[in-house]
Amino acid sequence: MDTHQLISNMMLRNFYSVMVITTTCVSVVVFPVISNAAGAPKKKSAPAILVFGDSIVDPGNNNHVATIVKCDFPPYGRDFVGAKPTGRFCNGKVPSDFAANILGLKELVPAYLDPTLTLQDLATGVSFASGGSGYDPLTARIVSVLSLSDQVELFKEYLNKIRQGMGEEAAATIISQSAYLICVGSDDIANTYFSTPTRRLHYDINAYTDLMARYASTFYEELYRIGARRIGVLSLPPIGCLPSQRTSGGGPNRSCSNSSNQAAQLFNSKLSAVLDSLSKTHPDALFVYLDVYNRLTSIIHNPIRYGTIEASILCTSVSDSHTCKDASKYLFWDSYHPSEKGYGILSDMVINEFAARFM
Repeated sequence: MDTHQLISNMMLRNFYSVMVITTTCVSVVVFPVISNAAGAPKKKSAPAILVFGDSIVDPGNNNHVATIVKCDFPPYGRDFVGAKPTGRFCNGKVPSDFAANILGLKELVPAYLDPTLTLQDLATGVSFASGGSGYDPLTARIVSVLSLSDQVELFKEYLNKIRQGMGEEAAATIISQSAYLICVGSDDIANTYFSTPTRRLHYDINAYTDLMARYASTFYEELYRIGARRIGVLSLPPIGCLPSQRTSGGGPNRSCSNSSNQAAQLFNSKLSAVLDSLSKTHPDALFVYLDVYNRLTSIIHNPIRYGTIEASILCTSVSDSHTCKDASKYLFWDSYHPSEKGYGILSDMVINEFAARFM
């Protein structure tokens, strides 16, 4: 077995070990949510939304990729329209869907690889994101998903379809005035760095987050070169507070893992610096750092205020018996991913900040 295959097997074992973590769901009284991102759409503020990243914003691209990192099976999608598992790593909508609604575009952002897409679907935006991807190309390669470079190539293909179907002028408007939303990087730290030995043999965490930041800068420069001008970038969350990390590194009390959180904060500081630098280099563009870390931390530590609680909920295709009956009472849907309720609360905070910059 070669080194790449060995590491791939380790990553896949880690993926499945995370997916079978079980805890008891705790019932609580749910208070009204402060605000709701799924409310009436605002006035249209961009012609389209174009999304890149990982499982947080993958609406089903991995359904069409030869990888085991998929969720096109129950109980995923349990609370989606028609109770359909679309490939979203959630019980319902994901942040890109909420973002499209906040921007006044549409209710759902489809996967670019969905073969049923129409020209109108393309014209108002798609997601190129792939669950399991990262800034580090090794992250995607280990689990055989779409890297950011792959996603950029799909974006170029998308633009050719827009030019052919709508003309150069319409394509130019979509390229320059669309909202670009990027959410990626958690898998680099949680999986590639802490769960496999390859990068740790050559990099300490400071050097590895430097590497991630260099890849991030290259990616955003490429988007700018193609024509993107309104770019919103979600920070890493408090990775150590995800249910999977609490179980694997939080000790008997399942506290947040300090090492993972510190790594996320370290990268976030470098990501923010990259975006500040790009803003100075390209004053005709918006590069907006969107703070997920502190907002999600606030929700985790003040659950009653937001009408939800943190919980680890098992979601597999084998049985629905371990999932909570009412996912709206829980911040997390599975060991890695928030519930639709959690995403809605976060999106209302974060995406509105992005939209306000150019509305």
